[in-house]
Amino acid sequence: MNHLDLNTIWFVLVGVLFTGYAVLDGFDLGIGALHLFTRKDEERRIMLNSIGPVWDGNEVWLVTGGGALFAAFPNVYATVFSGFYLAFVLLLFALIFRAVAIEFRSKQPMRWWRQMWDIGFAAGSIVSALLIGVALGNIAEGIPIDANGEFAGSFLGLLKPYPLLIGITTVALFMMHGAIYGVMKTEGALHDKLRGWATNSIIFFVICAATTTMVTLLYVPHMAGQIKNHPWLFSISLANMLSIANIPREFHRGNDWLAFLSSCATMATLMMLFGIDQYPNLVFSQPNPENSLNIYNAASSQKTLGIMLIIACVGVPIVLAYTACIYWIFRGKVKMDRMSY
Repeated sequence: MNHLDLNTIWFVLVGVLFTGYAVLDGFDLGIGALHLFTRKDEERRIMLNSIGPVWDGNEVWLVTGGGALFAAFPNVYATVFSGFYLAFVLLLFALIFRAVAIEFRSKQPMRWWRQMWDIGFAAGSIVSALLIGVALGNIAEGIPIDANGEFAGSFLGLLKPYPLLIGITTVALFMMHGAIYGVMKTEGALHDKLRGWATNSIIFFVICAATTTMVTLLYVPHMAGQIKNHPWLFSISLANMLSIANIPREFHRGNDWLAFLSSCATMATLMMLFGIDQYPNLVFSQPNPENSLNIYNAASSQKTLGIMLIIACVGVPIVLAYTACIYWIFRGKVKMDRMSY
């Protein structure tokens, strides 16, 4: 990383957009993963209403990130989306079914109706988080790419131990993130329940994170290459460790907002470490590293990157402003009324 060019700028920008999605939609998915732990209908409605005003806006970051990837690195978009086609169809189905469940769940009073959509909401959230983690795990470990830059594997070949471990860790991370968010948005008996679930999910995540770190260093050593070559980058690893350690510290003290910010920082630093260790590759080829897709051989023309950067400089601040506005308007504890889900 000795120079900064349009290719590198777009590598960073795509990473920022997907990080925004992970941080914002992560607690949505975490709330969904915890949804069936509640038994009372009112508590499930409160859980839904804690994310009701913001969940669809959060997913804008996924659409924006996917669009940026297509515009800046079309070869990566083509290879990944064709190679992971079935996995992405499952992810899309899970996200759609989850969204439909949020909107339809309280439209009818019948118990069987609400239970059906409750299961759909929880299953869609867990499957989405798991598939996102599995996709990241495969990109980190490497996938078979031929000399033409095309995926040369199969769907079942993506379900290897390391990607599955990353998938489980992602579910644990989102559950922790969602539980802490739920604590901030609720009160009364449900608040107390979520506090207990948050404690357990923090423990679950810390165990998963420690296991994943050890497995990565032992079996995916190229993911530590940049930090070995540039020791100053270890500061990001240190920041990640400190942010993880600060989550239970602040949560135990009752500083739920600071615990949530630490959870956000954990996600951001994890994505930074992922991006740093991938750079300049976007998709690492295994077992033929020479076939890897990087920010140069998979990029659009310099003119396209330049024009799209101007558009991004206009569009991204708008998305940020919209997101900040929505969270400010719907700040505070959840209150049930006739307009609630």
